[in-house]
Amino acid sequence: MKKTLVLTVNGERHELQVSADATLLRVLRDELGLYGTKRGCDTSACGCCTVHVDGNSVYACAVYALSVDGSAVTTIEGLGNGDRLDPLQDAFIRAGAVQCGYCTCGMIMSARELLAGTPKPDEEQIRHAIAGNLCRCTGYTKIVDAIKMAAGS
Repeated sequence: MKKTLVLTVNGERHELQVSADATLLRVLRDELGLYGTKRGCDTSACGCCTVHVDGNSVYACAVYALSVDGSAVTTIEGLGNGDRLDPLQDAFIRAGAVQCGYCTCGMIMSARELLAGTPKPDEEQIRHAIAGNLCRCTGYTKIVDAIKMAAGS
């Protein structure tokens, strides 16, 4: 049996019919076509599905969609302004922090939450903020550098 889910995703209101076991990740990708939110582990262990729900980072694979009914969701597609990238997106490119790119969206979403509360984080704060996001391509140095760059640190 399906139930009505109302979400505001990246500033746009959506009313959808979803099954009780639908995850937020499935709704974002399969129902709304927002593929920037990656499907990795499906166990909240890798962080590549990180999105913001009402301003807080969550693993979309571990959240039932109906549990966030009425919430505001921001995905990687919701950052930036038109053709202008979000400063974090730009910094990741400039710092060479994008390798295969699979973890990048989740890393940026975690970093965006950090910078919203701590505009000038130190390296320890940055590493703590992205600790739930796994990257198998890098040693995280360029990722940390990109976050520092975006923060103007």
